This record gives sequence, structure tokens and C-alpha cells, in this order.
Amino acid sequence: MVQRVLIAGGYGVVGGTVARYLRQAAPDLDIILAGRSLEAGAAPAREIGATTLQLDVADPAAALAELGPVDLIVAALQDRGDALIHAALAQGAAHIGITKVVEETGPAVFAALHAPPRRPVVLAGHWAAGVLMLTARPAIADFARVDAVAMAALYDAADSVGPMSAADAASFSGRALLRRAGQWAWVDGGDHGRALRLAEGHEATVQPLATLDVPSLAAVTGAPDIRFDFGEGDSIGTRAGGRASHDGVIEIAGTLRSGQPARRRVLVSDPKGVGHMTALGALVAAERVLGLDGLPLPAGGLTLPETLVEPERAIARFEQFGVRITTDTDAS
Repeated sequence: MVQRVLIAGGYGVVGGTVARYLRQAAPDLDIILAGRSLEAGAAPAREIGATTLQLDVADPAAALAELGPVDLIVAALQDRGDALIHAALAQGAAHIGITKVVEETGPAVFAALHAPPRRPVVLAGHWAAGVLMLTARPAIADFARVDAVAMAALYDAADSVGPMSAADAASFSGRALLRRAGQWAWVDGGDHGRALRLAEGHEATVQPLATLDVPSLAAVTGAPDIRFDFGEGDSIGTRAGGRASHDGVIEIAGTLRSGQPARRRVLVSDPKGVGHMTALGALVAAERVLGLDGLPLPAGGLTLPETLVEPERAIARFEQFGVRITTDTDAS
């Protein structure tokens, strides 16, 4: 049976990239690109052999009823009222949402607990829809004890992101979630900035956010000190004289299984920018949900990128699309 995928925000940079890569992975997939303007979606739909749907996420009921059942809804846009999550729960469809930070996930969690999802509902409000978190898992696995994890992402103003992504990047400030000495703390991000080193002589100022990476890292590592930071500055690509890249850094401190204290640093760089990296995070989740990775369909329920997708498979997929991942370990 042909599976149907609705990509809300499918006309944008992230949603459009997910749609193109899904078409490459599954030529017979029924893909519907949804947004407010059918005219805006006409060209990208023709390009990949998709159809379009006029959808206002604030009131999607009539449009979704006309569309009929789908297997997966990808929400590549803000869904403040969780309308698309509720629609997925009601019809037994899977759902992948990539925009919600920590304090926005509560209502969706409660909805899923009261009406257990028949297919996966993926909370992918991590940075880049889980790319950094998935990349961190193998790097963490060599540690018997993790004392601290610091993740960070650097946005380059020359990056060609869509209007929503640009507005989101400009508004990243305010309350941030930190784990300090084993305690959770909500802080003013602007008061807790730090210097991020991308390379020798290449630093930028970053400040903490409340992405889902923070509680995910706490669950995976048990580390008493965890933070996720964001800042703006020249990317590795720009400094090399080329296209702006999107760069993320994962720093882990602890004790290796050999008993040695160590610090590990993983650099993740997408030469095609933040929109492309985010699309890859959503893509690997979608491929897993739909069974396009060759594995059996996953069970229903509330899930996260790192509990749904095998990290090594995800990393191999990211690298297929040009993401560069380098790891350095300082053990003493």
C-alpha cells in the first residue's frame, strides 16, 4: 500500500528539502505539500511530483477532513495549538514536530498520554531536529561517567534560511534551561553567555537556550552539568571563503570506560546551512517512521529522535548528504 505524507510548511526551506529527499528515497510515496498559499507550493510540487493542500494551521480541520487519512504528518512550522498533533492522534497517523522547545511540549505529552498514539509521535524540537543529539550518542557511549556536556550551535547571518527560520533565530533569547550541579535551573540566557571555540583563533559568543537537547542529554548521560548554547557569527564555510555553513559543537567531559579522565569534542558542520541540517534531522525520523530504512515499522507511542532512530544509521545518512563530523579526544 502506498503511504501518504503531509508536510505542513512543505513550501519552505526545511519542509521542501524533506520532501525532495523523501521523494528520492521513495519514488512511489504520496507526498502532500501544505501551506497557506497554493500558488507558492505549485512549483515545488511539480518538481517532485507532489500535490498541494491549502492549510491554515490555526484552523486545519476542514482541510484535513477533505484530504483524508495520511500515514505521517511532518510539522515543519509552528503549531502553537498542537492542531496537527491532535489530528494525527485522532486518525492514528504518525507525527514529527521540529519546533517546540522544552516549555512548549507539556500539552502534547499530556495529549499523548491520554490518547496513546497508534504510530510514533516524535518530539523533535532539538536543535536541527535532533542532528546534534543523534551525533552525540556514539561519542558519549565510550564514557563510563559523564560529568558535563556542553552543546552549541553557531548561526551565520549569511545562511540562506527561510523567513520563519530567520525570525526564530533573531528571537532566540530569554529563558534558558540549564542543569547545574545536578539541579535544574531556569535562567536568563543573556546573563549566562560563554565563548565558543570552533577552531584555533575562531571564537564566538553564545548563550543558553531551552532546546530539547538539554533534558535529552540529562536522560542519556546523568551528567550534573549540561547546557545548550546558541550564537551568531561567521561560520567555518564563510571563513573559508565559501558558502555559509551551519556549525555545531558537542563537548563531553568525564571518565572513559578505560578509567581515564577525558574530554571529547565533536564538530558537526553542514556546508549547506541550518535549514539543510534541520531537514536531515526530520528526514531520518521520517524514514524510520515509514520504514524506508529497510527496518520493520516502529511501534506507536511518544518518542524522541534519539529513541526512535539508531544513531549510527543516522550519522551515516547525514554524511551521505555532506555533513562533516570530526571527533577529537584528549585523554590523560
